[in-house]
Amino acid sequence: MDVDLRKLRYFVAVARELHFGRAAVELHIAQPVLSRQIRALEAEFGARLFRRDRRSTELTDAGRQLLEDAPPLLAAAEALRRRVGRSGEGPDRFVVGFMPGVTVTAAVRALRGRHPGLVVEVVRTSWSDQAGVVLDGRVDVSFVRLPVERRGLVLRPLFAEPRVAVLPAGHRLAGEVSVAMAELGGELLLQDPDSVPEWRDLPGVSGRRPERSRPRADTVEEKLEYVAAGEGMVVLPLSMAAFYTRSDVVHVPVSDVAPHRVCLAWAAGRSSPLLAEFAELAVEHLAGSVGGGR
Repeated sequence: MDVDLRKLRYFVAVARELHFGRAAVELHIAQPVLSRQIRALEAEFGARLFRRDRRSTELTDAGRQLLEDAPPLLAAAEALRRRVGRSGEGPDRFVVGFMPGVTVTAAVRALRGRHPGLVVEVVRTSWSDQAGVVLDGRVDVSFVRLPVERRGLVLRPLFAEPRVAVLPAGHRLAGEVSVAMAELGGELLLQDPDSVPEWRDLPGVSGRRPERSRPRADTVEEKLEYVAAGEGMVVLPLSMAAFYTRSDVVHVPVSDVAPHRVCLAWAAGRSSPLLAEFAELAVEHLAGSVGGGR
């Protein structure tokens, strides 16, 4: 059976919204058209994907399975479109993604030196899109910070670095050489606790009162604003904390947390010689070096 990618995109929109009207607005199509396309997709798969009544829309077991499998397929199709489109734009291009604090200059310069006619571009990524930019073809390869969703990716370890607690400049622990996680247990963590399991698992942390809930902060910059205002703390890789240096916050090494790891990532199934070559250059210039600088 040939899968219609357009119908698959429609399905994902409905599955994420669990509302045909909102999904239709997002897709810029009429709701009856969307409903017909979903029914056609169900007929193609021979399985019901949604349970609908007047009050709600829910995924069936088949729908949940398709929602798990569809995004990587759509990302791969988008990546193919981008790579083919780039190949027709003139000189060969190779795009490298990187996270803040990871210095990729040496590896990029080395690749340019080996291939003078190659246009090598760099793209800054974030915690939220560092895997997505690889899967959908915006970059050919990217330096990612773990944890990252590994599905569809090949990961090559590069280096590990200490993690630090970022605190207000006037904090009681600001002048310490290092701190233990237990000393930070009374602080409000301004990030997903699962990203710092050593803090999450401290006694009493899970029983915090509702008024101690985290303020919404999606980016590192937003979190640092809250830190500077005395609202809480974040735990960051050393190189990232150094990248965002500012006078109203300080970072203190945390002695009893696992080191943070950086890897090189590219899409599974790709076998470009440039990928293999750049991976070797990345290992040569970044492996074992905190922040990628050598």
